[in-house]
Amino acid sequence: MAAETGVPALDTVLVWGGAVSLLAGLVTLLWRLVRGLIRFGRRVDDFIDDWQGEPPRPGVPARPGVMERMEGMETRMGVMEDGLARVTHELYPNSGESLRDAVDLANRRLALLCPDNPVPARVPGGDTRGDTRRPAGDTDPDTLDLTSEDTPGDTPGDTGGH
Repeated sequence: MAAETGVPALDTVLVWGGAVSLLAGLVTLLWRLVRGLIRFGRRVDDFIDDWQGEPPRPGVPARPGVMERMEGMETRMGVMEDGLARVTHELYPNSGESLRDAVDLANRRLALLCPDNPVPARVPGGDTRGDTRRPAGDTDPDTLDLTSEDTPGDTPGDTGGH
């Protein structure tokens, strides 16, 4: 050694102290490395157990693996796709069997019965006795502009005549 204190006992203690410190550092480093590898190994083991699943144990039900779960999801998705196909069939016009076709038919029939430009209500020809206009201030859109009170049944509660 190049650096000596001149006291052989002190030099020996310093050399051994350095060796023990170096050895303690290496053991600590090795322990941390081994502990990290053990933790990593446990995580890998947990991952493999989750991937493959686990059989049932006393008091613990079986856990299916990833592939079993995927199969279940594919089965459920197939059922959902069938339902979606049925809904889609009802939403678009086709051979007359869908809900859309029924609604379109009802709309066409309603358009024939109730055109967009309705003809104003008319009093039957020759029926002028008892005709009255809508009362002032009546804003009800269902009230006709002109009523014939002498014709039975043309207004609610109307018995006809005077």
